[in-house]
Amino acid sequence: MILGAVLAGGMSRRFGTDKATALWRGRPLLSHAADALAPHCDLVVVSGGNRAAMGFPTVPDWPRSDLGPLGGICGAMRHASDFGFSTIVTIACDTPVVPASVFIRLLAAGAPACVRGMPVLGCWPADRASELAAHLEQSPERSIIRWAKRIGAIEIEVEAPIPNVNRPDDLTELAAS
Repeated sequence: MILGAVLAGGMSRRFGTDKATALWRGRPLLSHAADALAPHCDLVVVSGGNRAAMGFPTVPDWPRSDLGPLGGICGAMRHASDFGFSTIVTIACDTPVVPASVFIRLLAAGAPACVRGMPVLGCWPADRASELAAHLEQSPERSIIRWAKRIGAIEIEVEAPIPNVNRPDDLTELAAS
């Protein structure tokens, strides 16, 4: 079984407010990301932050908060492992437009795999949660790219750039496209 995880535990420093709740086309960015992911998973959760008020099941970062996206991935891995999912597929809440072909290619590559240059879009084995938690506890290294390389993740190429909303101007640009 496949667990989808929308990573939404960040501080949104560059955005200025909680970008997960920022509206695009009348809906929060987080909702768009979850919708992009849902057709490829058996269940979608939000990893990091408390998004229950938005109607999403949430899982906490693990082994603690403030570890960046790897803490969210680790929390999702742990949740997946605890509930019988073998694989997780991740997306960030600030990537509201991801072609279905990206998820199809990630899943076809098998876990671990990630998008080259945007490893937050990834396919990860749930049984690596303890290994990732140990890494997070023992090392200051928080790079998803370096973690992916460390565990031998396959990097897939995408045909076109995937929009990423880090600043209000990025959202304005996305709305204009």
